[in-house]
Amino acid sequence: MAVKSAGIRAVAEMAGVSVTTVSHVLNDIPHTRIAEETRARVRQAAKALGYGPNRMAQALRTNRSGLIGLLSEEIATTPHAGRIILGAQNAAREHDLTLVIINTDRESSGNSHRDDVQGLIDRQVDAILYATMYHRQVPLPSNLQGLPVVLIDSTDRAGIVPAVVPDEVGGAIAAVTHLVEAGHTRIGFLNNDDDVPATHGRLAGYKQVLQEHGVPIDETLISCAPSETLPGYELAREVLARNDRPTALFCYNDRMAMGAYRAATELGLTIPRDLSVVGFDNQELIAANLFPGLTTVALPHYEMGVWAVETLVHLLNADAGYEGAAGTPTLLDCPLVLRGSVAKPRKN
Repeated sequence: MAVKSAGIRAVAEMAGVSVTTVSHVLNDIPHTRIAEETRARVRQAAKALGYGPNRMAQALRTNRSGLIGLLSEEIATTPHAGRIILGAQNAAREHDLTLVIINTDRESSGNSHRDDVQGLIDRQVDAILYATMYHRQVPLPSNLQGLPVVLIDSTDRAGIVPAVVPDEVGGAIAAVTHLVEAGHTRIGFLNNDDDVPATHGRLAGYKQVLQEHGVPIDETLISCAPSETLPGYELAREVLARNDRPTALFCYNDRMAMGAYRAATELGLTIPRDLSVVGFDNQELIAANLFPGLTTVALPHYEMGVWAVETLVHLLNADAGYEGAAGTPTLLDCPLVLRGSVAKPRKN
């Protein structure tokens, strides 16, 4: 036989507050002056008694479903970017919200994207997160207008939708600074050839560090190709075969770095004794399992998911003075993850 949970009056009695206070806390009513200590006491009492607000009644009263849609554009099938979903789910749970996920095809038509958005709207979501599988500018489906929307790992062409993206320049600065501080002055850069923000941002960070440390920029040490393992191998094989080869390589991503490892081995170079390598993305299946482990830069996927949900909550509550919704994208740090692929350059 099912056990009936305690009512709201029992929660109020245990927490030592009024029924109205319990209702305001558990329903996240905005603009209520309730101390955090009181809120915590109410939630603890509700948890102890197994009490939760009636979702249907709550939706009728507040005109909210408690659902947030996540249009995920292939990130559900991208292992390292799946942490966006995890971050968003955890943040949503903290606000007693539920995430509804639709995984869409990046190459599909605009009509398909509109249909995916409509599917979320038909399920009466309160707001929508739009996440892309890599940092770029995106056209937004027209039926997103009128809903609170936050972009993850992307920006809109008009630059008016709240967005969170990785600090590509800062991540590159961290990577190349690490190489310079280890003593390297001939640092090759294996870059992507796509016209996306990461390509330009990581190149800008690479050049900025060299300039700030008085290291001449040798354009012949910068090469571009599709950001996959084989092109990374081919670029690395070419630059490492030079008589004046670089003593270190900064790679656009971990896949290109994996190709550089292969090229170094074929040329009789040992990492990091003869060649230091730094990647980008921190794809752990690659970076942690190369030998030696690859020092790389982590993308803040989890943190972007959390930031996006927190921003949606502020938008839904119409919080006065909240600045995270400004048109300029919010940049999140890309921290350096140290492993074993960097050492001081050898003296010939």
